[in-house]
Amino acid sequence: MAETENNGRKLTPEMKAATVVVALGADKASKVYKYLSADEVEKLTLEVAKLGHIEAGKTEEILDDFYKTCLTQKVVTDGGLEYARTVLEKAYGESTAKELLQKVTKYLKNRSFEFIQKTDSKSLYSVLQYERPQTIAMVLSYADAGQAAEVICELPEKKRLKVVEAIAKMESASPEAIKIVEKQLKQKFNSILTADFTMIGGIDYIADVMNNMDRSNEKFIFDEMGKTEPELADTIRKKMFVFEDILTMDNRSIQRFIRECDMKDIVYALKGADDELSALFYSNMSSRMADTIKSDLEVTVNVRLRDVEEAQQRIVNLIRRLDEEGELVISKGGKDEIIV
Repeated sequence: MAETENNGRKLTPEMKAATVVVALGADKASKVYKYLSADEVEKLTLEVAKLGHIEAGKTEEILDDFYKTCLTQKVVTDGGLEYARTVLEKAYGESTAKELLQKVTKYLKNRSFEFIQKTDSKSLYSVLQYERPQTIAMVLSYADAGQAAEVICELPEKKRLKVVEAIAKMESASPEAIKIVEKQLKQKFNSILTADFTMIGGIDYIADVMNNMDRSNEKFIFDEMGKTEPELADTIRKKMFVFEDILTMDNRSIQRFIRECDMKDIVYALKGADDELSALFYSNMSSRMADTIKSDLEVTVNVRLRDVEEAQQRIVNLIRRLDEEGELVISKGGKDEIIV
């Protein structure tokens, strides 16, 4: 569930879960608790204790969302994704149906390969490094984007590229295919398979992975993929936000992230930027700050490319965080997304 407002207070997914538990009443809530882990019980109980007052109208909205999610999961499990899409579109319309399906398929996806959530990247790499690219792609499609990026960066160059391409081209995996992979790695897996095809991988996911990757690996992968799969590389690139995409941002958003940037990061980042991008930075600073940056650039010499790339990546990470918090506007796939 996305965050919503309650008298100016943001309701997080955790607060919404607590609201559902409170609305169920003690008897029914205790039955729900039986299906939760000790850690989940602790977190949920803490949220219930902190919840406070929720307006009746907001509680009704949360319960309606919860009901729709439960209904969607049942329809998906009983009849499959296409059947569920047909039923939900008739009941709620195309837009709401799409949103519900995305939410539920993400949940169902996370039920497989649960061990990944508790495994560090180094351990995961040691398990996967000798597997086929397609196998690695399938497993990493169940990892979070940051973890997947770390594993991919450790792979040999040729395999690294093949894994990225495999994830990008992946749309769904059958239970049979997942079972084969789980059997091969049975010492590490202990998950519950869904009875339906679960959406994994794809362009959006690999773009998120690439967004979490360091600049050197990102550049290598796109350079090499551009030789063999130029259309695929371009499609992924359009879904991402990288340092050069600051050129597509509006002035107010640029001014917003510059206020939080470390001065040293700006100096190092502009050391590897072209004149157009540098001019955009200067035009969105105070004249005093711009003069300071220019002066520092003159005396900053013999800078390693790696340091420049890392500074640019830190600025990009800051922009992505502010984007997620709704503090600025960035361009993705040719469209400006205004996040309020």
